[in-house]
Amino acid sequence: MVDDIGQLVRAESPSADLAAVARSAEIVAAVGARRLGVEPEVVVVDGRTHLRWRLGAGPRRVLLLGHHDTVWPLGSLAARPFSVRDGVLRGPGCFDMKTGLVMAFHALGVLSALDRVDGVTLLVTGDEELGSPSSRELIEQEAAGCAAALVLEGAAEGGALKTVRKGVSLYEVRAGGRAAHAGLEPDNGVNASVEAAHQLLAVAALGDDGRGTTVTPTVLRAGATTNTVPADGRFAVDVRVREAAEQARVDAALKALRPVLDGATVQVTGGPNRPPLSREASEELYRTAERLAARLGLAPPAEAAVGGASDGNFTAGAGIRTLDGLGAVGGGAHADHEHVRIAGIPPRTALLAALVEDLLGTDSLGAPGSSAAASSGSAR
Repeated sequence: MVDDIGQLVRAESPSADLAAVARSAEIVAAVGARRLGVEPEVVVVDGRTHLRWRLGAGPRRVLLLGHHDTVWPLGSLAARPFSVRDGVLRGPGCFDMKTGLVMAFHALGVLSALDRVDGVTLLVTGDEELGSPSSRELIEQEAAGCAAALVLEGAAEGGALKTVRKGVSLYEVRAGGRAAHAGLEPDNGVNASVEAAHQLLAVAALGDDGRGTTVTPTVLRAGATTNTVPADGRFAVDVRVREAAEQARVDAALKALRPVLDGATVQVTGGPNRPPLSREASEELYRTAERLAARLGLAPPAEAAVGGASDGNFTAGAGIRTLDGLGAVGGGAHADHEHVRIAGIPPRTALLAALVEDLLGTDSLGAPGSSAAASSGSAR
């Protein structure tokens, strides 16, 4: 498994580089086909490369969901090469989330050898880190009619499964003004920087700590030269919410913004990107994971609520039972210290296989004396 992870990590795949993502998809497809015994369908949407394995001929019942794109630009591997030392593997994208893909390949490989994958779909997208602009529809189509979606994102701290994820909305607020010479006739201008500052403070005040709603202005730009009253200013806004009602409240408030300065304009673009993943969507699957972990002799998995979003938000928003954080145990997503603890890979892979089989209704993985138990035991 470590060798397979190394192959995926060494295939750099920054989301915005379509050619790099396509090259990465070739490696992911080759590794997956080797473990599953079948080639994936390559799905290209708006130039972005996604992979889909539909296993068996029966109706779709279980969706495994992951992505192979990363936030790391080309050349990151030179400074942060794939490495294995003292039980820890490192490299760009190892935790988020190429280890999770390898875990899915091996879990399904065990079940495939036992002819227990009929109705399983594995979908590996190539634009998750951008907000899944080209893959959202594909994800929701594949989830439709499934009993559950299992998301191979890295675990929360300590290996906890992610049972709650905040919803995400993304906006740009643009302030329009009128240019003028800053020294000769500043009063003839309308300062878009000042208007943007008024709007930024109003937007930041929309957060609600009690409800877990954060509204964070992020990237800010204004003006063109130091001696000109700015005619244009803009800033991005990142919104995270636990509740759909809060997502709607903030959306309405942002779209109701009005200019403060005479002659200024305000335009708001964007909106909700991912709905919240509520505990109601994950609780039943989490309890199943607890039961199966006990059967496999594993420590009971903890659960966590996190602010980050994933493609699991889409499946939960579509009414599909969803359990997230089933991938690697480690940390440092998007950071220099990104890493995976190797000792956590085999037991988590066994748990994933058990979940899939349980959801398919065969429910024999890990049963005393069964061939499936022997297979998952050897995997541990």
